[in-house]
Amino acid sequence: MAQFRCAVLLLALVSAANAFFVAPSAGRTRQPLRMAIDYNDPVVAEEFAKVQPMEFDDVEEELQQQGIRVPASMNEMDVKLMLVEVRLRMSGQLKGTAAKMKRPDKFSSKFEEAMWTKPAFKEFYQTLKDKDDHNAQNVVAEYINNKELALQRYGKDYKALIRQTEAAMTAPPPVKSPTLSFSGFPANMGEAACKMTLESLGSVTEFECKEDDDFPVLRGKVTYEDIEDAKKAVAQYDGMDMGMGTKLELTSV
Repeated sequence: MAQFRCAVLLLALVSAANAFFVAPSAGRTRQPLRMAIDYNDPVVAEEFAKVQPMEFDDVEEELQQQGIRVPASMNEMDVKLMLVEVRLRMSGQLKGTAAKMKRPDKFSSKFEEAMWTKPAFKEFYQTLKDKDDHNAQNVVAEYINNKELALQRYGKDYKALIRQTEAAMTAPPPVKSPTLSFSGFPANMGEAACKMTLESLGSVTEFECKEDDDFPVLRGKVTYEDIEDAKKAVAQYDGMDMGMGTKLELTSV
């Protein structure tokens, strides 16, 4: 029943927004949206009920933390609906959209990079979002983007949260299968040397790699005979700085 009321409220607000912004006005004006969200979906309605009472500045800041700049021509209701979609996409709750999330070629911030490359951090940040703890989310995002400034502002009051953030950032990614995807080994080491490096940690049953199309690094997949060897590979190589402006990334497949 609560979900039904949320859906009705959402539809009413969307209709009201459409009616109110029929004619352009000074400042933010209405632009047609092409969002892949179903307003009748209880999940969408529930998330909108969380976003709707937020201050516009907080909505805009959260979108910016995800690397999304809000166009000046977009009105407040549309911006809030955008945040609803972004939240649901990031959490994989939109049906059929999880596979469409594509890693950006270049990260807009350290926070965005952490969300894509640090699974443990992403999971930790999601727990803050699930609690609707916007203050904690802002502190964590600012800490990732600018540690020195964040420590000056929040070092005393948020010591525990900052410790948890650091732990999440340094935690090795979970290994749930013996198959790993990898990226970051120098291209000039060649396929044979790359395979030999990974084989030094355990018996390999499958291996494939190729040079990246955009950077002089190797990327591919390796399958170990034993999942424990895959865990050792992640622990030893994931995050290692190769001195080329890139770090090794090993992720469980």
